Amino acid sequence: MTAQRTTARRYLRFAALGDSTTVGVGDPMPGTPLGLGAGATGQDGTWRGWATLLARALDASYDVSFCNLAVSGATARDVVEHQLTDAVDHHPDLVSLVVGLNDTMRSTWSPAQLRADLLHAADRLTAGGALLMTARFHDHGAVLGLPAFLRRPMQRRIEVVNAVYDEVHAAYGGVRVDLATCAAVRDRASWSVDRMHPSERGHRALARCFAEELTAAGLSVEPPRAEPDTDRVVTWREDLGWVVTEAVPWMGRRVRDLGPWAARAAWDRVPVPAGVRGRTPGRSAAGGEDDRVAVGDGDRVLAVRPARAVG
Repeated sequence: MTAQRTTARRYLRFAALGDSTTVGVGDPMPGTPLGLGAGATGQDGTWRGWATLLARALDASYDVSFCNLAVSGATARDVVEHQLTDAVDHHPDLVSLVVGLNDTMRSTWSPAQLRADLLHAADRLTAGGALLMTARFHDHGAVLGLPAFLRRPMQRRIEVVNAVYDEVHAAYGGVRVDLATCAAVRDRASWSVDRMHPSERGHRALARCFAEELTAAGLSVEPPRAEPDTDRVVTWREDLGWVVTEAVPWMGRRVRDLGPWAARAAWDRVPVPAGVRGRTPGRSAAGGEDDRVAVGDGDRVLAVRPARAVG
């Protein structure tokens, strides 16, 4: 790098916080087996992903110091406890906070805790003047092809997450991408074999969306190209290997987390027979009627099942 180029370029610190999507799972580095042997962090060289692609795009105009602190499986609480301090210590000019889907799939789900964690993280990350990058989530249950009894409660929880991010954006500004309006989300080629994580094409689409928003905010960034390095087709052996080593255990964990809650929710939607006393429908944390199930108070069903008829 020449001295002239160094002096002409502004130094830019970029910190990325979040879960496996920001780690880059689904977009393996060249030479890494696809879908197997997933690394736990974005620092082990296994994955590339949207944040790294964006950092490389920014590097064409800035001297970029990129710090990816994301960890697979992280919740908002994990971000606060294990990623936030290192991110603040990086003194970022640009910081991404994309987390929350794992929260929706845990039996420990607590909208109040999620809100407190995301607002706290946003406050600390922007206190030094960093530009905050966030996202609103799409109906991930539809992409996963979940059965209705799991998809509906998951989507209601995602609506709660999005409402919190609306509050974060209103309070701290920055740029954000609404994944529900992103055409790539509806393209099967944008998803890896597990449908939980973007493929290389999907990671590129997400990086491009953020690049466009950053350009609108005044940064100089040429979006990464849309086409992947190679449109590698997943072999049946890799597909089967993922199902055995990842999908079955994952579904087992999620059914244990969401299954009992979804079953209770379905039970409480059974119409009340005439003459049976029961609570009136409650309102969800997202602000709508929720058929006796008040989403938003931990993992508890707040409505009481109809009392047995007397006499």
